Amino acid sequence: MTKEEKLKILDISWALHSQVEKSYLNNPANKGDTEWLDKQRMLLADMALHLLQTSIKPGEIKLERFRDNLNAILTIADQFLPKADLKKATEKLYENL
Repeated sequence: MTKEEKLKILDISWALHSQVEKSYLNNPANKGDTEWLDKQRMLLADMALHLLQTSIKPGEIKLERFRDNLNAILTIADQFLPKADLKKATEKLYENL
């Protein structure tokens, strides 16, 4: 993939990010509300876009940022897949830094 193609994807991802983040911020749901998981899905999409941006940005991948992206995704996803124990997996992301 060329640098120009990567930059085009990044531009599109920022536009998507803006829409997803706006939807998340406009959702008044609190933990325990029936709409809470919908709000968390938007947050998960937001974090997935950040992972895309970190992964595709030209140049060397910033591993600290990449690790933080994965941590956020696993932490949020844990509530959707509680038996997978994804939150526990995040502990290994920061071992031996």
